[in-house]
Amino acid sequence: MKRQKFSREYKLEAVKQVRERDVSSAQVARDLGISSNVVSRWVREAGGDVRKAFPGHGQQHAEAAEIERLKREVSKLKAERDILKKAAAYFAKESG
Repeated sequence: MKRQKFSREYKLEAVKQVRERDVSSAQVARDLGISSNVVSRWVREAGGDVRKAFPGHGQQHAEAAEIERLKREVSKLKAERDILKKAAAYFAKESG
């Protein structure tokens, strides 16, 4: 089954129905023919500022981009650390 993709405007309209029209996430989901979990997630992701919600098309919030960069750096540093541990153990064994 192929995963459905929804436009930013579609998601914002669903969130707007839940927040401004006081309609439940479940009811909005039924009206749109999608899972209530999806609508609930959109409401959470929209957070307080809907203008910044659902950037899409590879555009990330600055914080999210920084977190991803830091995760990659941590992964690289862990790999380097592990190599150095192995090298230290090897040389300790050779000299002893």
